[in-house]
Amino acid sequence: MMKHILEKEIWILKSEYPQLADFFSDYGISFDEGGTALGKYLENFSEEFYEDIGIDRERLLENLDGFLQRLHFLDNTATPSTVSEITIIGGYDKNGKPEDVELTLQRGSVTSIVGPTGSGKSRLLADIEWMAQHDTPTGRVILVNGGKPDTEIRFSLEYKLVAQLSQNMNFVMDTTVAEFVSMHAESRMINSVDTFVDDIITQANLLAGESFTGQTPVTALSGGQSRALMIADTAFLSSSHVVLIDEIENAGIDRKEALSLLVKKEKIVLMATHDPILALMAEQRLIIKNGGIHKIIETTAREKSTLSSLEEFDNKLQSLRTRLRCGELIERL
Repeated sequence: MMKHILEKEIWILKSEYPQLADFFSDYGISFDEGGTALGKYLENFSEEFYEDIGIDRERLLENLDGFLQRLHFLDNTATPSTVSEITIIGGYDKNGKPEDVELTLQRGSVTSIVGPTGSGKSRLLADIEWMAQHDTPTGRVILVNGGKPDTEIRFSLEYKLVAQLSQNMNFVMDTTVAEFVSMHAESRMINSVDTFVDDIITQANLLAGESFTGQTPVTALSGGQSRALMIADTAFLSSSHVVLIDEIENAGIDRKEALSLLVKKEKIVLMATHDPILALMAEQRLIIKNGGIHKIIETTAREKSTLSSLEEFDNKLQSLRTRLRCGELIERL
């Protein structure tokens, strides 16, 4: 592939791969010699020039090859319009008892996973993230669009079918919120990066209990703010079609708005939770017991009615928390 690329004139490459201008710009190399073949153009630079930019020609070509392979991979792998469903085929619980489950989850659906601590909720999330093929302790199988996922996709470091939002979302990067989101958008070859950055920060602030700006250092974000940013970032930018959430109730964010956003972006959402409100927001819930899927319960109409009462009660609790934070006395409800 590289020989073919090096033989092409730059004006053709600029048309076929507009991202190359940014690639070479990062090394301080102009990409404007339209009628010159790329290989000949790069040969014209002296060894001193390459020393000045901190990379030799061979290493530059290696990086270019990797960059082009990544572009082709993003173009040729699954997109949100091609992954319509995943299917969970049951394995065994901790005692070897068959789960006897085959459950298909569609885009834009929300499924809750409930059960006692240590029952196996996180193991199920891990099986889905791994796209298990009888090769995890549970023996489960995960199908994509009714078939076995491609090995290239399953083990790719570049492409992930599943995004997992864990309980702890702590940043260690020395960068601002806007810079962090920009880097992610640029890595996805997104046009109009600034628009995406603004939209993601705006949405994250709708989810978070306390607002922040694009200039806020990511290391200064609270746990709730970090989770809100990652949910918004996942909804707008992630190529992953399945979102696994572990105990979103502990995140300090607007849970209902977060789920609504992910559904609107047609993600397949699964969430392990102990929160009855979140459990009933889902179309169905998987009951985990002794490491296996014990039961699948579809949320009933009466449960949806109960949900309204639970939300009203929860709003009162949220109001009490706000009053406590503001230093008020709680002498009456």
